[in-house]
Amino acid sequence: MNIPELELTGWRREVSTLYAAVRAVPKPERAHELWRAGRDELFRRHPQSPLPPGDPMRATGVPYWPYDPRLRFELPIVPPGEPNGLSLPTDGDGNTAMRLIGRVELPEPIGATLEVWWLRQYAGGLFLPVRDGTAGTESYGGGRYLLDTAKGADLGGDADSLVVDLNFLYHPSCRYDAQWQCPLAPPGNTISAPIRAGERL
Repeated sequence: MNIPELELTGWRREVSTLYAAVRAVPKPERAHELWRAGRDELFRRHPQSPLPPGDPMRATGVPYWPYDPRLRFELPIVPPGEPNGLSLPTDGDGNTAMRLIGRVELPEPIGATLEVWWLRQYAGGLFLPVRDGTAGTESYGGGRYLLDTAKGADLGGDADSLVVDLNFLYHPSCRYDAQWQCPLAPPGNTISAPIRAGERL
């Protein structure tokens, strides 16, 4: 008998293990290869895969842009001017409560600011969604995620900064199956510049 809550716990455990392995690889491009292979394996075989049974991507893997070393940064978090909370609608009928903890300034070739959030759900966690100029045409219209540490998606950093590697942008599960509820990128995480890195349509 399958217990969905235990399956989801197993999924999160494997995601966390994958990201720990990624952080341990000194060469970012090699770490990205490991991440892609790990995600494809999870999507192919895990009972909590967002891919419906029989989806061709279970065999082919999820499509990505080639790794671009210009899009990896270690950036300081600039604290917000004043505390700011947000109740963010999901793509369904739910809401996700978050608290703004700061911003990161993406250098060229992107040249944009992104807000970094702390999820109030679960036990808390960093959340960095991005909706860029590819959304709706080359990537999912609701945006992609870069960090979601409540679920183990963590590229590293220290007490003052974050590793922001845009090659690790991935689609939320709701891009594949409408039964998933995914918080969408708020205005402070929506930029006009196209980011042709990470997971694509």
